[in-house]
Amino acid sequence: MRAIHITSLDGPSAVDVVDIPAPEPTGDQVLIDVRAAGVAFPDLLQTRGLYQLKPEMPFVPGVEVAGVIRSAPSDSGFSEGDRVMAFGMLGGMAEQLAVSSSSTFALPDELSFEQGAAFPMNYHTAHFSLVRRGQLQSGETVLVHGAAGGVGTATIQVAKALGARVIAVVSTDEKAAVAREAGADDVIRSDGPWKDEAKALTDGRGVDVIMDPVGGDRFTDSIRALAPEGRLLVVGFAAGSIPEVRVNRLLLSNTTLVGCAWGGFLMQEPAIVHDIGDALDAMIREGALAPPIGAALPLERAAEALTLLDERKATGKVVLTVGAD
Repeated sequence: MRAIHITSLDGPSAVDVVDIPAPEPTGDQVLIDVRAAGVAFPDLLQTRGLYQLKPEMPFVPGVEVAGVIRSAPSDSGFSEGDRVMAFGMLGGMAEQLAVSSSSTFALPDELSFEQGAAFPMNYHTAHFSLVRRGQLQSGETVLVHGAAGGVGTATIQVAKALGARVIAVVSTDEKAAVAREAGADDVIRSDGPWKDEAKALTDGRGVDVIMDPVGGDRFTDSIRALAPEGRLLVVGFAAGSIPEVRVNRLLLSNTTLVGCAWGGFLMQEPAIVHDIGDALDAMIREGALAPPIGAALPLERAAEALTLLDERKATGKVVLTVGAD
């Protein structure tokens, strides 16, 4: 089968398209004929050896896919021909993927294969962060950094489905249009006085929840933009630098910093993945969730897809198309 290999730690340009044996499922694994593979930030980090998971090279990256079941254990709940989406640690950027049935979900008819490949990591992260960690309530205001990206657009849609008002922070007019299309109520620019604008949009009170997958130099202003008892959700550091905070700011403003590591939490409470999956499935069927696809490139253009993330040019979700529809 065709697959992408990371053969050196020289960045996106070093990935290769190779022909390797198809995987053999074991235990509770299903075998999926992949139709689309998501391109995620961990994949980009792995091209430089910067992700916490460091498999021996060469290896096949790719943490989320959508496709059709080729084979499945009788007690898995899946059958040959079922449309599914799934996530694993590695192996998604290939024509077939063997993955645990517990990490596999039915793909609703409302979503295409490309949208299915855009769904598991971003939408589960958004729901886990907003609901389990952020304790978001209907009627609260959520500010989303990196709002035109995969996590950002997922957060906008999940927050809106939960009854929140959403303020999106973006860096360009093109990204502003993406955030509005995703459902943001207000959009402000990160290169302007966004903190002051967020305060003005909330009549000076500040926002209740901030979703931050970016980090970097806007972190301190995020704390200042919070309302009393507001929560700043730390999801990632796409800007590259890990910020530090003076905790007296939290004390004086009665605000909270909340770590949100969905993947790590699954190790402690595996059942949460299907609790979140059920909640998201209901939102899909209500028409509230539809992942925006910024680029859908063939498997052979994986380096280009990864470069879009690397250069911060991606909007929505970038996916690789694999096999026949």
